[in-house]
Amino acid sequence: MIDFEFTDEQRLLEQSVREWGSREVAPYVRENDRTHHFARDRILGGMARLGLLGISVPQEYGGAGMDYISLGLASEELEYVDTSLRVI
Repeated sequence: MIDFEFTDEQRLLEQSVREWGSREVAPYVRENDRTHHFARDRILGGMARLGLLGISVPQEYGGAGMDYISLGLASEELEYVDTSLRVI
């Protein structure tokens, strides 16, 4: 039988990205859009600390080595706070 439930690791990732996005991205989205500003250090730095840059890249090549379900969950949470982040 196929198990369609998310793993504990996937749920933790989803929650971590949601909390980070709510705290570090959402409060600034409207102003950043208005001024055409991208807070590279805050956003990319935060994504790097969470292991989101290269999330599905194998660990042997410097990535997080997570599966594509995790990539999708992280992307969905990023899109929720700022749709432009889904392409990073």
